[in-house]
This record gives sequence, structure tokens and C-alpha cells, in this order.
Amino acid sequence: MDKIKVKRDSRMITPGDVFYDLSKDYERGLQHAKEAIARGAEKVVTVRNYPLENLEIVSDVREKFGEACAKEYGYPAKALKLIGITGTNGKTTCTHIIYELLKRSHIKVARIGTMGVHYEDVDKDYDMTTPDADILQREFYEMKKREIEYVVMEVSAHAISQKRIEGLKFDIGVLTNITQDHLDYFGNMENYAKTKLSFFDSKYIKSAVVNIDDKYALSLFKEEKVPTIFYGVKNPADVFAVNTKSITNGSEFYCNIFDEVYDIKTKLFGDYNVMNVLASLSVCASVGLDIHKVSEELRNIEPVEGRFNVINIGGKSIIIDFAHTPDGLDKVLMTAKSLSPKHLYCVFGCGGNRDVDKRHKMGRIAEKYCDYVCLTDDNPREEDEMKIISDIEAGMTKPHFVETDRAKAIKKVFGYMQSGDIMVIAGKGAEKYQIIGTEKLDYSDFDVARGLLKKDKAKEEYGN
Repeated sequence: MDKIKVKRDSRMITPGDVFYDLSKDYERGLQHAKEAIARGAEKVVTVRNYPLENLEIVSDVREKFGEACAKEYGYPAKALKLIGITGTNGKTTCTHIIYELLKRSHIKVARIGTMGVHYEDVDKDYDMTTPDADILQREFYEMKKREIEYVVMEVSAHAISQKRIEGLKFDIGVLTNITQDHLDYFGNMENYAKTKLSFFDSKYIKSAVVNIDDKYALSLFKEEKVPTIFYGVKNPADVFAVNTKSITNGSEFYCNIFDEVYDIKTKLFGDYNVMNVLASLSVCASVGLDIHKVSEELRNIEPVEGRFNVINIGGKSIIIDFAHTPDGLDKVLMTAKSLSPKHLYCVFGCGGNRDVDKRHKMGRIAEKYCDYVCLTDDNPREEDEMKIISDIEAGMTKPHFVETDRAKAIKKVFGYMQSGDIMVIAGKGAEKYQIIGTEKLDYSDFDVARGLLKKDKAKEEYGN
């Protein structure tokens, strides 16, 4: 590929490039625009009337940037079949399941999302669930060269709002659910839901798979702008589950897909994961896979790292999960409670400089299910850690622990546990960092848990 001329980082400008000003405020945008011109930018595309020459003023610079990136790479996504998954919770798990089932059906497939970009021998990490348009188009270009057939990707609300998916047409769009998250950005649930639902339009998708049990999805049921498969367990649906039950290492149920019934067993725990499996099977049916074969392969798929991963240590169990929203925490703790522990513990916190309104709700949910709760840090960023904890405590009425050092909190709670107890460590999942102030420090809940496991094994071996 020849040199790419479309840029959003003024520091990367070379003579003849076009700079797209995606900045949030005037002063920063003006500074970046000046730098781009000084470095030889042919023009600056912006929504602002800066006192500069070589400006192209547009009404929506992000939309123009997305379109320009697609054009720059020769519209590579047109050679790919795109499956886009949006929703507050379940995006990563659905992406993982669908990716694995397509791959096990001998289809060349790629995955994009929270876990990065992955296909064949390629494995890359990005900071965003849905990368920006220039990164997406570059990845699609590389996938096209490798003759990838399907791309399964997470589509975040931020990506929809910020037009990162402009110029793309998805073969299938999936809606898992819409519950509270990111209200620091969207302001209220109405705006957040409206953004998610805007994806389900013929502009972006050719067909849809939608959770009919979600209250916000009912508008899609009424309007149905594209051909839609509805899945669920509570409301009449095209794809639904019956006789759901938990088993030792997961879940099992019967799945009815357009009046054909399949016996489903999965290593994924919880009713919420039954919904994720239903969404995934709906997609598989849509693309014409043999569901009997798919259901056999489904039994062998492991959970995503950081999604209800269970570590057993000397009769005690630790569950690590990414749950960081009220709905996510509710579902994870409900599932942990259904495993009938002697005592249920939870260690969690809330992110700094993010949605404040969800904090007291998560505190209330934690104490509803748990015998003991420990509040700790979870990427406090530049916000005061005790202010965050105080916000969580506003929803709590029962005694609880506070230990801001997350590793110490986990070790402290583990020391209280007895055989048969379960501790849920929520919020970070597979994240390998802790953001304190402006520093991104190395940290992993898994590393702390593995340290406890290693210590327990040493105790067994050496008796001390």
C-alpha cells in the first residue's frame, strides 16, 4: 500500500497529507491545525473556522474522516462479510463464540474488539473496543489481502457516536442488551439507547439479530427497518431457550431455532450467557452453518479470559469477571449465588472520571447478593479514590470492608474465606493495568489470584 495521506494526528503529518481535526475544543484544535500546516498538510478538514488558510469546513468531520479512510484504502470492507455486535454487556463473549464457531467450521474469520484484533497469526492490542476509522480500514485492507471471509467485531456506542463505522455496511448487526453505562459521555439513558439503536438501520446493516427481552429492543420489533431475527427467553421469539439449568462446568438447555430443537451444552455459566449463546446461534443460523455441528463444537469453547473465570484454591473459589456496570454486576453475582457458596464475597470498585450515577447502584447490588463486600480501586484515574468509594457507599446500608490497594484487598478477603466460599473479583477482568492519576501501572487480578494459588500449592507441598 502506498503512503496513506489521511491523518488525524498532526504529529504524523508529512507534506501533501490531509489533516482531519477531531479535537474536542477550539484551542486544542487550532494548535493541532497549525502544527499540521507547518508540517506540510495540503489542507485541514474541520468543523471550526480557524484563522488559517487551507481549511475545508464541514458539518461533520468524523463522518468525513470515516469516508475518507474507507476511500484511501480502496473500500476493503466490501470484500468482507461483517458481523457487528453492539450492546452494553455481552459484546466480547458473543464475538468470541461466533469467531470460534466460524473458525471451527473451516471459515477464514477475524475478530475485532476488547481483546484486540485476531486472525490467523495476527494478534494486536488496541486501546479502544472499536478502533478509529483509519485503524479499522487498515486492518480490513490487511484482512482482504489474507482472503479473510468474515469479520466479527464489537461496535461500541462511542464508535457509533463518533462515526468510526462510517463507510461500512454490516451483513448482520447484533443487539445484546442496553443497560446503564457511559452516562458521563452520553448524559442520560435516552441518548445512550438512541445511539445504540441507530446502528439498526439500513444505512449500517443488511439484517439484524436482536434480544427481544430487552426493553429498548421493543422499538426495533415495532419498526423493523431490516430483516430481523429475535431471540430471547421471556418473550415470543424466533430463537429461544427452554429447560435451562446450571451444570458442574457451565449450562445446558434446549434451543429452538425456527421450530428446530437442539440440545445445547456450554462451558459458560449463567442465564446471561444463555442469552449470549442464543445470539451467537442466531448468527450462525443466519450465515447458513449446520447448527447440529455447531452445537457440538460449542461444548468445547472456553469462556473469554476475564468473563466468569473460576479459579479453585484449596476448596475456596475465586471468580474473575469484567462486570463494571449495575446490570453486569447483578448478573455475575446472581450466577455466583446460584452456585450455593457457604459465603459469597465481592471485591470491586468503580472507574474514576466516569459515570458517577452507577456507583451507588452497584453498591446496593453487591450487598444484596453478598455476605461480605470489599470496596477497592478500579482505575481511579485523576479522581479521589475515597470519593469514588463514598459514592458507592451511598447505596449501601450494611457493614463492609474498604481497602483501596486492589491486590491487598483480594489477599485480605481470601484470608477470611473458608472452604466452600466464593469471592467475585469484579470490574477489571483481563485488564493488565491499573490507572492511578495519569499513570498506567502494571496490574492483573489474574496475577494476584495465581499468586494465591501458587502459595496454596507451596503450603500443600511443604506444609507451611
